[in-house]
Amino acid sequence: MIDAVEKEGMSRRAAARRFGVSDSAAIKWVQRAERTGSRKAMSMGGPGPEVLKPHHDFLIAVRAQQPDITLEALSHRLLAEHGAKADTSMLSRYFRRHGITFKERRWSRASRTAQT
Repeated sequence: MIDAVEKEGMSRRAAARRFGVSDSAAIKWVQRAERTGSRKAMSMGGPGPEVLKPHHDFLIAVRAQQPDITLEALSHRLLAEHGAKADTSMLSRYFRRHGITFKERRWSRASRTAQT
């Protein structure tokens, strides 16, 4: 599509119609090619696992000290103590990658005769 604009002299909107993409996408792609010279697709998604990597020891230590901590509480603690922002889904994926699970115990009334 960029070649159609640059080499064939086609307008960006005409190239968009020809290749079946939106006008705004065609305009952005050509602008990016003109600005950077790159024709590669831009990366998608947000920050990856490297965001939590520096805090690995902290996360493992908190999990060991407080096995019943929720991901939400852990997220708040990470922000308060280290200034690192991570939502619960990000933490969940990080722990899953490292083989650490957060299993909830089934709630039941305490037994009068035996420890539950």
